[in-house]
Amino acid sequence: MKKNPLIVSGHAFLGEELALLPVDIIIEDGIITAIEESAPVPPVWICPAFFNAHTHIGDTIAMDCGINGDLVALVTPPDGLKHRLLAAASHQDLVRGMHLSIKGMIAGGTAGCADFREGGAGGVSALREAASGLLFQPFIFGREGGQGVAEGLGISSIRDNSSFETIVADARRKGKKIAMHAGEKDAEDIDDAIALEPDLLIHCTHATKKQLRECSDRQIPIAVCPRSNWALGVASSSGHPPLKLMQDLGCRILLGTDNVMFVPPDMFSEMSFTSTVYRIDPKVLLRAAIQGSEMTGTSFFIRKGQRANLFTIDTTRSSLCFSRDPLTSLTKRASSCQIANNVFNL
Repeated sequence: MKKNPLIVSGHAFLGEELALLPVDIIIEDGIITAIEESAPVPPVWICPAFFNAHTHIGDTIAMDCGINGDLVALVTPPDGLKHRLLAAASHQDLVRGMHLSIKGMIAGGTAGCADFREGGAGGVSALREAASGLLFQPFIFGREGGQGVAEGLGISSIRDNSSFETIVADARRKGKKIAMHAGEKDAEDIDDAIALEPDLLIHCTHATKKQLRECSDRQIPIAVCPRSNWALGVASSSGHPPLKLMQDLGCRILLGTDNVMFVPPDMFSEMSFTSTVYRIDPKVLLRAAIQGSEMTGTSFFIRKGQRANLFTIDTTRSSLCFSRDPLTSLTKRASSCQIANNVFNL
């Protein structure tokens, strides 16, 4: 028996252009079958679901363990603090931690993430177990051999292993996507990373103009994680990561939150911080919080014919009802507690 269509009414951020229009969105069997301009509509904002473009949610078990030491001592494999804590954690705690972090992301309007998963094939399996039964789409970049059963290969940094060319070539032959950390502490590993033609670069915190222009020309997306960069001491100004320059050069910017051990995987907080420190066009910022979904093969942008993955904010429940610019307010002031409903159809 066919279900009655779901109709979501309000002011919606439509398409990749995020044009704000008063509409009725008709959803049948999880698919947006029509978007009809309508007036009047209730004082509700309809936003595409977020996609967190870079996470390490396994780190949940090491939450706020202390930031003492440099990047190598804290997170670099195989002996960084996080890797020692992960190795010591029980399977039950690891899965439960990731499960709870995913539930928190869902509550914040996030329907998926691109996760670097440590622990080989077992680590990939643990994340799938953690996400089981939840309306959430993890795109997993496996490490330490886990790429064989994951959607992609995640590389810490090209400088950490001289045999990465072989590993990358093997993963590419198997149809896996390639993601690499590059430029987190300096620009020295970015050229070699670009030469391997990855599907995604992470950070580029210290990328040069020449390197960013090459990323733009090759259409390599860059997932930036500003709060993590500041927390780990690799950024202390609006010039790192060089978001304005990335925008000016036409780079495809995605937004992520990085290590849960240091930074909550909350896209509202990431947008607010980035908006305040980097003064990025709010449309570019909101797009960056959504566009990573395309690596899963299912775009979260609100368009006719797409699966409906969106959330609503009832502005009458908060001071957002006084907003003169919903796009700016969404990226700078909104929070998960203001979400009225999630409509996820993954």
